[in-house]
Amino acid sequence: MIDRIFSAALTLCLLAGGTLAIGSAMLGLDRPAARAASGHARVVQLKPVVIVGKRLAHATTIARGDATASTDPRAE
Repeated sequence: MIDRIFSAALTLCLLAGGTLAIGSAMLGLDRPAARAASGHARVVQLKPVVIVGKRLAHATTIARGDATASTDPRAE
């Protein structure tokens, strides 16, 4: 009989602890230093990046799919 009471109490404590942990994480109570510093964050502007890509006219085909070919090398 004691094992039924103990398992119920243990389950209740785990559920309560998990609820408190999730609630404190959602409210930011688990990081007081980050919460205090969030109002004084410094903003840094980076230079814009331009990416130029060119396609070669004589590019070879690297991969090609064929609906009739089997993809499993063991299936013959």
